[in-house]
Amino acid sequence: MEHTRLPPLDIMHKAVVERDTGFEGVFFIGVKTTGIFCRPDCRARMPKPQNIEFFPSAKEAVMEGYRACKICHPLELSGAVPQWLQPLLTLIEDNCDIALKDADLRSRNMDPVRVRRWFKKHHDMTFQAYLRARRVSQAFGQIKHHRTVTLAAFESGYNSLSGFASAFQEVTGFSPSRSSTGRKIVSLARILTPLGPMFAGASDEGVCLLEFNDRRMLDQQIKVLSARLEAEFVPGAHQHITVLERQLNEYFAGQRTQFTVPLFVPGTPFQKQVWQGLQQIPYGETRSYQAQAIHIGNPKAVRAVARVNGENRIGILIPCHRVIGKNGKLVGYGGGLWRKQYLLNLECSKKA
Repeated sequence: MEHTRLPPLDIMHKAVVERDTGFEGVFFIGVKTTGIFCRPDCRARMPKPQNIEFFPSAKEAVMEGYRACKICHPLELSGAVPQWLQPLLTLIEDNCDIALKDADLRSRNMDPVRVRRWFKKHHDMTFQAYLRARRVSQAFGQIKHHRTVTLAAFESGYNSLSGFASAFQEVTGFSPSRSSTGRKIVSLARILTPLGPMFAGASDEGVCLLEFNDRRMLDQQIKVLSARLEAEFVPGAHQHITVLERQLNEYFAGQRTQFTVPLFVPGTPFQKQVWQGLQQIPYGETRSYQAQAIHIGNPKAVRAVARVNGENRIGILIPCHRVIGKNGKLVGYGGGLWRKQYLLNLECSKKA
């Protein structure tokens, strides 16, 4: 079966042979001999090339009569929370001040090592560090809204002020007493998308970060933002992230062409001008770097525009994926060209 939204056959076959995770979400493989469809990086035994057909979406594979593989679970979003962990995450979300030790996990029939590994892989911190960060984030919000340090400490589950102060300093880099003197905390959360997990950051001003979690420069982006905002990034919920997740789901479902969640985009005047110009590229359309330079009234700044385009810290909402080379080819995208192609295909198909 042929699809115009798929990469060339030789590239897809190579990706399947190498179990390349970089093609997650770009295509799915249907195995004719078994009637099962899989992700490109499925660990199951490799089928012969003549027994494979490719689909641009899980939906189309299902419509052709294929069943989902029980090994790679292609109907689930990449990075989705496994079923065995879901009760624990629900417990944490409902009780931000909760403190759980290894014995508490075992009493819930959970292996502490398995839990630790999952949090380390998906949040780059241990389970206990995640809990501390959540509790400190809650306390910070209370102090910012004129709660005393003492009340914030005890309401966040700490039994001593010294223990609270130590944990607060470790997580944020500053003492609780400085929480109401201009320091910020940016809430950091993980959002699942059809193209893999993304990290979203938000302060009260708006969303300031949205990047795929495998972007090479993600750590540097967070460091730059942290210094510029004089803020610490701490895992936690935020109302802007809740709205962002809903609007992203609508976007990927083809039900939204514009985002209304507030954005907070610190930068130089030129950077802001370039990023504002990106937001003015209509949904489903593309422009070259040269066209963008002309659009912002600075036709000689093509290279500078391209550089600032690459410094964009809010993917999809500030749509740098809509900028292509002058010759019409895809160039430069921090999330990978395959994701850029997916987003352009999505928008063009929905616009049509």
